[in-house]
Amino acid sequence: MPEMTFTEATLAAMREEMRRDPLVFVIGEDMASQGGVFGQFKGLAEEFGAGRVLDTPISETSIVGAAVGAALCGARPVADMHFADFVACAMDEIVNQAAKARYMFGGQCSVPMVLRMPDGAINSAAAQHSQSVEAWMLHTPGVKLVAPSNPYDAKGLLKSAIRDDDPVLYYEHKALFKTRGEVPGEEYVVPMGQAALRHVGSDVTIVSYSLMVQRCLEAADELAADGIEADVVDLRSLRPLDWEAIATSVRKTHRVVVAHEACRTGGVGAEIAAQIGEELFDDLDAPVLRVGARDVPIPFSPPLERFVLPGPADVAAAVRRLM
Repeated sequence: MPEMTFTEATLAAMREEMRRDPLVFVIGEDMASQGGVFGQFKGLAEEFGAGRVLDTPISETSIVGAAVGAALCGARPVADMHFADFVACAMDEIVNQAAKARYMFGGQCSVPMVLRMPDGAINSAAAQHSQSVEAWMLHTPGVKLVAPSNPYDAKGLLKSAIRDDDPVLYYEHKALFKTRGEVPGEEYVVPMGQAALRHVGSDVTIVSYSLMVQRCLEAADELAADGIEADVVDLRSLRPLDWEAIATSVRKTHRVVVAHEACRTGGVGAEIAAQIGEELFDDLDAPVLRVGARDVPIPFSPPLERFVLPGPADVAAAVRRLM
């Protein structure tokens, strides 16, 4: 299979879906003029024109509000948040409108909208441009959340998200944009709600998603040198969640670490740990451990940023505690 970057994979997904369905369009800041802040929309304006690649003022409220309205009218907007942190400016449009519309109208309407959410810490972007905010939306019934860890999944999940009839928040870690991987040239999708087993072992289950999957795989290689073999489960989507993939691994290994870059308190890991405790308690030989960022704003200082964020060593240390 040919290789491409994460950014190129998502751009290929956009082109394919915009060619396939004329109701798909892009809206956000710097779409036509720059192709997006990370180049993930580059060239779309030239191919599809200003009618389907819309530049907007710097107002996330208006971007998401327009996308919600267009989706309710039958279009399939893909809205860019520039940085996931800025979704806070459009919380009402997402939480009280997009997430609830299908329910409040008794299934008579849908909101087939994708919000692209570049998240995570990279290059000292500091406290307002570095957060992992997926837990905010996990607490909101009515929206779906995906978080690919590689270019193959980035393309396949984005295509699935665009075709879905519910609002989907598509988290794409900024540190992944330049990573490379094999991506088929032919048509394919990655269904939401299907996790992937990235590393096979029998001693411990490590559950993660997005960039942190790569950190967990590094930790798994380090642990293997010490004779500790880990299952690494890449969730790929947070809602719908592939609970069966988690449960199958936990029943095999009897020990679990859940790892993410977001701060530890109130994170996705807490929800997964609670569910494992409720439903798989008899299969556990040790408490479920969580690995996450320290509960502070992400610092600008490079050494402090590294200190706050979790890495492979933190995952490996958690596993060794369990063993």
